[in-house]
Parts: sequence; C-alpha cells; structure tokens
Amino acid sequence: MQSAKGRPARCAAFGSLLAAALALGCNTFGMGTPEEATRDGAAVAGDVPAAGAPPEQAAAPAVSAGTTSGPAVSAGTAAPAVSAGTAAPAPLLAVPAVSARGLWKRFGSKTAVAGVNLVVPAGSFYGLVGPNGAGKTTTLSMMTGLLRPDAGTVEIAGSDVWRDPVAVKAMIGVLPEGLRLFERLSGRELLGYLGRLRRMPRAEVDSYSRELLGLVGLTDDALHAYPRQFSGGQRQRVAIARALALRPELLVADEPVSALDVSVQATILNLLQELRGSLGLTLLLISHNLAVVRHLCDRTAVMYLGRIIEVAPTSELFAAPRHPYTRGLLAAIPRMTALADNEAPAVQGDPPSPLRIPAGCRFRTRCPIAQERCAHDDPELTAAPGRPAHVAACHFPLDAPARNVVGRNVVGLSTVQGEPSPSQ
Repeated sequence: MQSAKGRPARCAAFGSLLAAALALGCNTFGMGTPEEATRDGAAVAGDVPAAGAPPEQAAAPAVSAGTTSGPAVSAGTAAPAVSAGTAAPAPLLAVPAVSARGLWKRFGSKTAVAGVNLVVPAGSFYGLVGPNGAGKTTTLSMMTGLLRPDAGTVEIAGSDVWRDPVAVKAMIGVLPEGLRLFERLSGRELLGYLGRLRRMPRAEVDSYSRELLGLVGLTDDALHAYPRQFSGGQRQRVAIARALALRPELLVADEPVSALDVSVQATILNLLQELRGSLGLTLLLISHNLAVVRHLCDRTAVMYLGRIIEVAPTSELFAAPRHPYTRGLLAAIPRMTALADNEAPAVQGDPPSPLRIPAGCRFRTRCPIAQERCAHDDPELTAAPGRPAHVAACHFPLDAPARNVVGRNVVGLSTVQGEPSPSQ
C-alpha cells in the first residue's frame, strides 16, 4: 500500500504537469502562458540570433500592401446582439501593421518557402491563396511564431516575433484548420481559463466570458454547454471567441469555414465582417475557396511552390489577373456554362515536386506562354503600368482583362498544358 505521505507530492507533480500541458496548448494557438499573458511583462533575456540566408537567389523586393474598400457584406444572418443586461463591449483591439520580410524555410532538401514578403495594413483583411503544397500554412506558422524561419523577420506592432516572444505571442489569435475544442470542458472553462491567463480577478472571469460570447453572437447558455452540444457554427463561434480572448492584434485563420455548410459559412463570414467594424480586426486568411476570399479580403496574394507570384487588391485580381497561374486558378471556379473556344481552361496537371523545383520561373512547366527566357531567369514581382498596387512575377504578364469569374468565364489564355515541352 502506498504511503499517505507521498500523496501530496504526487498530487503537486500531477498539477504541475497539467498546468504545463494547458500552457502548451494555449501557446499552440498563440495564447501565451500565464507568465506571458500581460502585455507589459518582462522581456526575454537575450536576443535570438537570426539564421543565415539560404544560398539561393535573393528574396523578392518587399511588397507594400495597399488597402481598398472591401465588398459589402452580403445579406444574411447577422450575429445577434449582446444579450440583455450585458453592456456593449468596448473595442478590444488596437491593431498595428503586420509585416513579414524575406521569409525562408527548408525541410531537409525541400524548400517550402522562398523569400516571401507580406505587409498587412492595420485593420485590413488579407487573403493568401494557392495550390496544396504552395507554402501557405508554413508561411502562416512562421508569422505566428509556431515555426522559426531559416531567414527573414516577422514584426507585429514593431516587435520581432522571435526577438520578443513574451510580448508578441499574446498579440496573435489563431483559428487553425480542423480546430477541435476540448470535449470535456464547458464554455465557461474554455473561456474562463483564458481570462485567468490575463490575470483577471476570479469574480470578473464570468463577466468577461459572457462579453466574449456576446461578441460572437452567443447567449449566456453557451457557458454551461459542452462542445458536443454545439452545432458546427456555434463551435466555430466559440473558437473565434477563444482566439479573441487575449485581445490579439492579429487574427490568423487557416480555412476557418471549410468544414461548414454554405449557410453557416455565410453567417461566420458576416460575423468576421462585423468584428472588423466593431473591433478594428486585422485578418490574415488562408483559403482554397476563392468566393470566400473575394467576399472578405481587401487584398490577396497568390503563392506557388513557395513564392508569392502575384499580389493585388482583391477586386482587381479577380477582374484582371496578370499571372498565367492566377488566371488559370480563377478559371477553375465551378460554373454552369461550358468554356468557349477562346476562353482559358483551368490549370492542368500537377505542380512539380518541391524537391525538384524547375530552374527559372517555377510555373513554366505548366505555362502556355512560357518562352526560353523563362527557363533561365526567375522573374521578380513587378508592378503593372499605372497600377503600382498590382504586382506579378512574370516575364510576360497578361494585360487582357478577365470576365467576372464568380460563376462565369476567364478569357485571354490558350490551352494550358500539364507537361513541359522539350524546350522547357
């Protein structure tokens, strides 16, 4: 029989282990540990040295992301107001610009991200699209401090994510793809723990949890419910409330509505738009759903094999894409009408292996307008004449405007081939 003397020590050890596990889980979602919860916490002793730049081509020039007025919120179910008896919450966020410059990341011999530059203006919604394996999630992980870049910097509110991690981690809220809530924790426990991370008095934790639920359109009943009792849309609302609990400067979302049906997707998208108006929310969004990107984002960047190949205001990108891949990507949007003879089909074939990235332009093996120069020179992002906010990495950018690609067709390209010609 075990001695009663050893039980307090074992209980204390178990409590410490549980606290460490919860803190690690919060760090995974950019929430910080209890010691990191306060913005004015002490800085980490010593600076993290930057990794050396990979021995490849120089990173593309930094792209300044201008803002344009986003599309109006479509009619739909707006998020309910805060329940009666609860004062309307004051704006929680004071949002600075977020910038990433010269990001590189390798995994063994695979280059996942090569010289990515992003500048997200304060209060804007910024989209990042591209095929599977383009490096979007890796870029997102580096921008949130979950993955250390081999080279490059990420700054939020002027603070480097890796030089001052204690202060910066609490500035980022994350909605990861395939988010799962702790099934054994109620809404009060899911949100109340984060209130305690902010060193709130215990008496104020419940009122703060109610305030967060009100922000995302849920009633106080959600405090007593468990994740298995929520619908898919309600679970996503709780996830958004949790991401906002530490008052982040930036909300990063990786496919936030991909697992929801269309009607619920519209409700969540409208909720994000409303939070933008009430909180000044800054959003960095990754999505394969181009309709979602067009609905939400002011500015959109297109990635392909670790590089950003086009950046433009979203409305301009959809109306007149300049890179052949972007035009083919937009042509892949499902439609009810057949392609005409002079209209661009979707991009065919698979991207090259990241272990064997083609020399020169990365898209040349699938590009219908590739020429000899494309096999030798990797194009840099260059602005369109008279459109400094629209840049594309192509030696022969397209100038012909496209039609409305949401449900319609895109023009200006011949057949897109899936295999390179011998000259390529």
